Amino acid sequence: MLRIIIYTGKGGTGKTVNSCSTAVHLADNNYKTLILSSDPAHTLSDAFMTGYIGNEPAKVLDNLFALQIDPVIEINKNFSSILSYIVSVFFSKGIDETLSYEIAMLPGMTQLFSLLKIEEALKYGDYDAIVLDMPASGEALRYLYFPKLAGSIGRKLTGFTGVFSGFAKMFQPFSGFSTSQSNLPPSNVLLNELDLLSRLESLSKSITDSSITSLRLVANPDTFSIENAKRALMSANLYGINVDLVIINKIMPKESSDSYFANWSRFQNNKVEEAKSNFYPLPIREAKLYDRELRGIDMLRENASLIFENEDSSNIFYTGKVFEFVQDGSGLRMKLKVPFTDKDDFEIIRYGEQLSIKVRGPTGYVINVIPLPAATIGMKLERSKLVKDELDIFFER
Repeated sequence: MLRIIIYTGKGGTGKTVNSCSTAVHLADNNYKTLILSSDPAHTLSDAFMTGYIGNEPAKVLDNLFALQIDPVIEINKNFSSILSYIVSVFFSKGIDETLSYEIAMLPGMTQLFSLLKIEEALKYGDYDAIVLDMPASGEALRYLYFPKLAGSIGRKLTGFTGVFSGFAKMFQPFSGFSTSQSNLPPSNVLLNELDLLSRLESLSKSITDSSITSLRLVANPDTFSIENAKRALMSANLYGINVDLVIINKIMPKESSDSYFANWSRFQNNKVEEAKSNFYPLPIREAKLYDRELRGIDMLRENASLIFENEDSSNIFYTGKVFEFVQDGSGLRMKLKVPFTDKDDFEIIRYGEQLSIKVRGPTGYVINVIPLPAATIGMKLERSKLVKDELDIFFER
């Protein structure tokens, strides 16, 4: 068995404690587990209430090891020659050294090197399961997709001189740097870059393999985090990353004699029901709001038991795309699973970069607002049709 489970969500939703809860649950079920985080706040130490967790695996429990990735250390350890080469190119053209380092660090580079830690763990095969606590960022999924992007176009873009050398070429018109044969990067830099591309390709295959990797979304029962999770779902579907579970976290108790808390409880309950229809057919798990801070092994274990009950947390709870976009001639076709109806009774309205879909169900209308990908910019909503439980929506240029 080999499983990679990735948690992401809006900041403050509780993705770290759910990542840690899952890791404890896996370890308790005799899977040798590694949990990774690249959060600079070192949240793993806080969640487990243990001593310092650093850049090398630290034992938390039998079968559970934790690693707090420091991207700067990873870059210096594995790819310092590449970074130094790019910096020297900019510095030789009069750019301040500090600024040169900032320019050389491509957007998302720190998260990229964090992901390479997964590739390293996979290569050595020391673990049965790897849990990744992704950063609280709407761009998190771009980091997951970057290995595929870099691995597939890196060699074509740069003529077998790598992503970073190609980046220097992009600055050629501004820096006056010549990319002639005499100014090619040193051989050790080229070899380092080719090794990086090979590792990115290997990592990409694992991340997009639904039998290995699952992405799990964490949201609170409020509009902002649910909408954030829906955008993450769209991105994951576009990038070919399987989402198998949504956890609605921090749900208040329904019983309350206080009108203030009773109103909040009713609001949250409505949001949970809304999420069940919005994320259909993905399974939804509900996690309560505790009466104290959720941290420490015992509370993490309790939290995992409530979420997974008697199930194995390594299970793949869903496989498939909730919605996907496919090329259709000169346009684009969106395929969407529609809950609770097989009748041609729905209303579709486009609002800029969002699509509102209103479907009649046995208990009334279900409304879902879906973010659209950038590819639909400049396209118009042409037509739609319902086939069984799948709604096809066509966009034309």
